[in-house]
Amino acid sequence: MFVALGSNLGDRARYLADARAAIDRIPGTHVLAASAIEETAPFGPVPQGPYLNQMLAVDTTLTPGALLAALLDIERNAGRTRTRRWGPRTLDLDVVAYVDGRAVNDTALTVPHPGLADRDFWQREVAELRAMLARVGEP
Repeated sequence: MFVALGSNLGDRARYLADARAAIDRIPGTHVLAASAIEETAPFGPVPQGPYLNQMLAVDTTLTPGALLAALLDIERNAGRTRTRRWGPRTLDLDVVAYVDGRAVNDTALTVPHPGLADRDFWQREVAELRAMLARVGEP
């Protein structure tokens, strides 16, 4: 799975580092590769500061829904509050796509993420990870 990390409040780099470590500690889950971190303009209509973004390739035995639940727990532990859609956040974690291209579409989760086509930085990060995985022989 490709998992996106983003932060635009507080110590953004620390939130990303802590999230990478927490994701790697999810039972049945291992971080295979991490893209470069890049700073991007906020996405959406709410005025706010720039984000640090990164994408991870993870191998997991969890279902996409179970992985999403674990990611939401990590967000909450990082102080994430959901008060305003598109608002600033300490940490934002999204299941973006399957490495092998599979799809999920249910009431709780859509994979690939519907925003993938609109976020050039996600597309760059996924391409970077695909190249890394190809070099080491991962799917």
